[in-house]
Amino acid sequence: MNIVRDIQSLSEFKKDASRIIKQIKTTKEPVVLTVNGKAAVVVQDAESYQALIEAKERTETVALLRER
Repeated sequence: MNIVRDIQSLSEFKKDASRIIKQIKTTKEPVVLTVNGKAAVVVQDAESYQALIEAKERTETVALLRER
């Protein structure tokens, strides 16, 4: 994660959403949006989000199988 590039204020996102979305799609890195200087939400491309969900589900399945 590049702190300067990957952390943006919500107001900056509103002004230049198309550029930031293009950046997210190109880098495959999420962007943290801040409100009043504090992290509020994370914006991520759909493909990376899907991969994250699948990895979480695999981890949960493995943990469940190990409990047995």
